[in-house]
Amino acid sequence: MAAAERIIPQELASLLDVLPQRVQDSLRDRDDLDELLEVVLDLGREPEARFLSNDLLLEQDEVTWADLEHVVQRLGDFGGDNRAGIERTLHRFSAIRNRKGQVVGITCRVGRAVFGTIKIIEDIAFSGKNILLLGRPGVGKTTMLREMARVLSEDAKKRVVIVDTSNEIAGDGDVPHPAIGRARRMQVRTPDQQHAVMIEAVENHMPEVIIIDEIGTELDAAAARTIAERGVQLVATAHGNTLDNLVMNPTLSDLVGGVQPVTLGDQEARYRGTQKTVLERKAPPTFDVVVEIQDWEHLAVHDGVAHVVDQWLRGFPVAPDVRWLDDQGQVKRSQGTARPSEATPAAWSPEYSPPPPVATNGPTPPEGGPQDLDVRVFLFGVGRDRLMAAAAETGISVQIANELKRADMVLTTKTHYRRGSQLVRIAESSGTPVYVLRKNTMPQVQEFLYTIGKERGVDGYRSGQPDEDHKAVLEEAMQEAEDAAQRVLGGETSIQLTPQRSYVRRLQHLLGQRYNVSSTSRGRDPSRSVMFYKP
Repeated sequence: MAAAERIIPQELASLLDVLPQRVQDSLRDRDDLDELLEVVLDLGREPEARFLSNDLLLEQDEVTWADLEHVVQRLGDFGGDNRAGIERTLHRFSAIRNRKGQVVGITCRVGRAVFGTIKIIEDIAFSGKNILLLGRPGVGKTTMLREMARVLSEDAKKRVVIVDTSNEIAGDGDVPHPAIGRARRMQVRTPDQQHAVMIEAVENHMPEVIIIDEIGTELDAAAARTIAERGVQLVATAHGNTLDNLVMNPTLSDLVGGVQPVTLGDQEARYRGTQKTVLERKAPPTFDVVVEIQDWEHLAVHDGVAHVVDQWLRGFPVAPDVRWLDDQGQVKRSQGTARPSEATPAAWSPEYSPPPPVATNGPTPPEGGPQDLDVRVFLFGVGRDRLMAAAAETGISVQIANELKRADMVLTTKTHYRRGSQLVRIAESSGTPVYVLRKNTMPQVQEFLYTIGKERGVDGYRSGQPDEDHKAVLEEAMQEAEDAAQRVLGGETSIQLTPQRSYVRRLQHLLGQRYNVSSTSRGRDPSRSVMFYKP
């Protein structure tokens, strides 16, 4: 970006002319004025100049009341945000006042028209997506925003309206600076009215693109969402170094969908391996793309903000698309280093999945998975997960009915049966068989399945306590799935896992959901396996 920079000499001279003469003389002697960012004048301190590479004191004499008055008299009126400017220039002057309202400090920021700054993200700008620029103060957010207005209004031939709260994008005065091209500029009387002018711009001037500098309040964020929902492309800036900062900012998080606490059910929390109360995105994001301006020559792009925020909230690493310009002015891209999320969930382990298989002793279940009987069972006092785990171990599966009237039989425990509940009496009076377990344990549920299977001519296999080999196979399969999910998040398109039986494949699909990657099963048993891929 620095190579593409073009400073208008007359404008730089106009800034120097406002400064006290001795400060002007110190600056004019320097040969690096093209890198000047700010001049700071604080009462009772030496004047300071800030450059791209370093900060330095201009002279030993302290700034006096007369020096500050000299600058104030040569500027336009300071607005409600304590900012002023020079007409038809991009320079900005910000005042610091004491309790009496007197100016005791001035920050003179050099305004520049920098051409070519959006070449790195030109494809995104022309795509019509809503773009949010992030970065620390002074890194070039407003400069890039100004160039975005020029390119979209002149090259893309779009109707562009700038909501210019502090006259920083299009300069001071009623005539906007030529650096914004054919874009129109709406000035804002006071900063607290920015959101109202944003809505007015949409309602009155039929824009195709609206450009806003410094979205900083909840009202601004709400107005931005309104604009986006009306089909107008929105390009804006906000303070914050990274997308992570924005997600956890209670004032501005709505720009990327907002964050709300959600209480999960026991089963879902177990599948995810997290506590029951988690943070989730509560709405579609206002902006489709977030661009982090890391420095004058490097950007990190998060395209598809909804997916990226979901990944971050679930504790998974986020890897942006890093872009920069080489010495020949060509755009270079690479996959950025995955950033760990602050909301890291507990690592997967078998206890986070549905209850592990337990039975009596013998062989591992066949590759084809349990044989499904055409029997609908209503559970009363018996856990659904326990029945499913028993089915995986016995090789015999039944269907679970949610209503008694649709069930072929009832499965309950001795404790529940002795209570003589109305549900059991209704089942017996209607002729629906009731099977009673002595205890709600895995061996008892397995014995029930063996009995049902034998009655219908299906022989399960008798397996006993899970041996170490079976545990190792399960853990190895899940570890393979977790590694594959991480690789997909890191940029790989799709990964095919090792063939597994249906019960293990089901656990792998659930793990894919937890990592927010898409999954599908492919092939025929016994070679059927899970494939993870990008959504």
